[in-house]
Amino acid sequence: MSVRPETALATADSADADPACTAAAPLPVLGSDVRVPLVTGGEVTYAALDYAASAPALQRVWDDVAAYAPYYGSVHRGAGYLSQLSTDLFENSRQTVAEFLGCRAADQVVFTRSTTDSLNLLASVLPAHTRVFVFETEHHASLLPWEQRADVEVTYLNAPRTPQQAVDTLEKALAEREPYGPALVCVTGASNVTGELWPVRELAAAAHAHGARIVLDAAQLAPHHPVDIAELDVDWVAFSGHKLYAPFGSGVLAGRADWLQDAEPYLAGGGASRKVARREDGGVQVEWHTTAARHEAGSPNVIGVYSIASACKALTEAGFDSLVAREQELIGKVRAGLAEVPEVKVLSLFGDDAPRVGVLSFVVEGWNSSHFAAALSAEYGIGVRDGLFCAHPLVRTLLGSDPQDPGECGAPDARPGERSLNAIRVSFGAGTPDEHVERFVSAVKELVRDGAKWSYRTEEGRCVPDRGAAA
Repeated sequence: MSVRPETALATADSADADPACTAAAPLPVLGSDVRVPLVTGGEVTYAALDYAASAPALQRVWDDVAAYAPYYGSVHRGAGYLSQLSTDLFENSRQTVAEFLGCRAADQVVFTRSTTDSLNLLASVLPAHTRVFVFETEHHASLLPWEQRADVEVTYLNAPRTPQQAVDTLEKALAEREPYGPALVCVTGASNVTGELWPVRELAAAAHAHGARIVLDAAQLAPHHPVDIAELDVDWVAFSGHKLYAPFGSGVLAGRADWLQDAEPYLAGGGASRKVARREDGGVQVEWHTTAARHEAGSPNVIGVYSIASACKALTEAGFDSLVAREQELIGKVRAGLAEVPEVKVLSLFGDDAPRVGVLSFVVEGWNSSHFAAALSAEYGIGVRDGLFCAHPLVRTLLGSDPQDPGECGAPDARPGERSLNAIRVSFGAGTPDEHVERFVSAVKELVRDGAKWSYRTEEGRCVPDRGAAA
C-alpha cells in the first residue's frame, strides 16, 4: 500500500499568520512577538539578528510539522499505516530537496545532521590519496574535516582579495599538484563572516578543467539565494536545516553518487545494510545499500527531514527574486546606517561593492566587540553574534592580525573598551521586519555616541550586564 502524505495531512496555511508580521516580513517566523526585558527597565519585542547562526523557524514549517506529529511512525520499518505514511513523507521530502537544489537525475540526496556532518561524511568517502584544496576563509565545518583522514593531503589556500584572485589562486594550485590523482575543492557559496558571494561557477569550471571535483558549502547561501547544482556545475552541495528556517538538527549532502557508493558506510547499522548473514568462519557478511540509505544508518530524523522539505517549499513558493530584492533593501539600510558612523569598520574581503547576502561583520573603534554585542542585547533587545564565528583564520586576517594568532570565540580577556581580536556580526533574512534593522542601526549610532547605559563584566567567557550597576 502506498500512502500519499498530502492526502493524510493538512498543509499549513500561512494566511493564518499574524497580518502585521506578514506585512513586515515576507515569511512569518516563530518568535516574532517574543518580548524580552531590558536592564534599563521595561521590555521590548526581541530583534533576532543572528540568522547566520540559526535562523528562526518559519511559521509554515512549524505548522506543517505540527500537522504531521499525530501521524508519526517508524520509517522504512513497518507495515502499519502510520509507518508507511512516515516513509512516504520521508522519501517525498528527499524528492522535494532534490528539486530545490536542481539535482541531476543520477545525483543522490543524503540526509545528515548538519553541514558539518555532511562534509565529514564526504571526507570519509574520499578515495585514498585524494588532494583537498580549501581556502583559509572557510567556516570550520568546511575547513577542518579533511585532515581527519591520514591518507588525504590538504592544501590551504590564502585568503583572496577579489573573486578573480580566488579563481587564479585555485587554478595555480591545481595545476601544480603532484601526483595527479583524485582531487577535491571545497568552497563556500556565501561567507558566514562577510556575507560576500563567492564565484562558485568559475571555481567549479577551474576545478573540472584540472580534473578535480568541487563541493559547495551552501549553509549561508541556500537561505538567501537559489542553489542549482546543475547550473553551478558543482559535484556536491551541503547545507543545514537550522539555517534554512527549519529546526530539529537535520542537514543535506546532495550530489554525485559514485564516491558515496564506492566507500564504506559512514555509520554501520540498520538501514545502511541491505542483507546480513553469518559466515562459516563465525563472522558476518554484509551487503550494503547502494542508494542514499548506505550513509543513513539508524532510525532517521523524519521530523527534521520533513521540516527541511517544508522550508524548501516555502522559499520556492515565496519566490527568490522577490526575497533577494527585499533582502538587498535591508542590506542597503544597514550599510548606509553604519557608513554614517566613522568609528565603525565593516569587514570585507572583496570590497564594498561585492554582492552579498544579509550577513555583515564589523568592529567599533574604542569598543571590545563582546561588550558592544552585550549592550545591544541588554539595552535594546537586539540579538547579534560576537566572536570569530567559527572562521578564526578569516576573521584574524580581516582584522589585520596574523591568521595563526591564538584566540577563541566569545568574550576575550580584554576588558570592555579595549581592542579585541573578534568582531560583531549582524545577520537577517526573509523573516526580518524592517523595524529590527532600523532599531539596530539606531542602537549602533546611540551606543557609539553616548556609550553604554549599564556596566558590564566578563562571566564564564561572556560579557554580561553587571546586575544593579548602571554606568
